[in-house]
Amino acid sequence: MAQKSASNVILVERIQQSIYLIRGEKVMLDKDSAVLYGVETRVLNQSVRRNVDRFPDDFMFQLTDEEAERLRS
Repeated sequence: MAQKSASNVILVERIQQSIYLIRGEKVMLDKDSAVLYGVETRVLNQSVRRNVDRFPDDFMFQLTDEEAERLRS
């Protein structure tokens, strides 16, 4: 059994705090995913666009202006 370190616990908590419920789906924003992978958001989005056929159809969607505003407030 793997030993839990404090940094692993912090990482799990950080990921859990980055998950939102939008349209009845649990989602993580691109900016949070980029931080998790240690890249810039634009680099993550560019990689997804260049390799869109490698991702399932429900992997991503565009927030409406109203949804984005709710996340900001």
